[in-house]
Amino acid sequence: MTAPGIDSALDAGTYNRLIEPGSENRLALERGVWHQISRKYLWVQLIANGAILLIIVVAMLVLALALQQTWAFIPGGILTVIMVWTIAILPRQVRAIGYQLRDDDLVFRRGILWQRMVAVPYGRMQLVDITHGPLDRGFGIAQLKFVTAAATTGVTIPGLSQQAAEALRDHLIAVAESRRTGL
Repeated sequence: MTAPGIDSALDAGTYNRLIEPGSENRLALERGVWHQISRKYLWVQLIANGAILLIIVVAMLVLALALQQTWAFIPGGILTVIMVWTIAILPRQVRAIGYQLRDDDLVFRRGILWQRMVAVPYGRMQLVDITHGPLDRGFGIAQLKFVTAAATTGVTIPGLSQQAAEALRDHLIAVAESRRTGL
């Protein structure tokens, strides 16, 4: 139940297809239009994780070489492997994030190995918030967070273009207001 013209704002600059796990026991996608996040989100995550990796490597090298603390190679090596693995799987993780606007709720999905699918009824939404950090602003993306009375159903959709985040926020507020008033 999307407003006319909102789909073009939500799908501008996004991926074409939502990636699903290959297992038969996966959480299957429902029929309908699934929207994805901006391609720029991948770059933001690569830069952030690359910066963390750089800090780990520099700290390990300073401790091991400059301060003669060779034990630093063990935790530093383990952290480096973890960060390289995280960076390697980021493209697939980002392509597995999606959301669907249905008649009565919004369904958010993320994850391949650890899947999460949350349906949030429009009438239960209490707060819809747009946030973005300095790196997000530089790439023109934002996060849309909406909260319900139940703390476990708070959902954050990362990596939306600024235009998509604003359009989705306005749509969700309008639909949530009509659901709460019984219109």
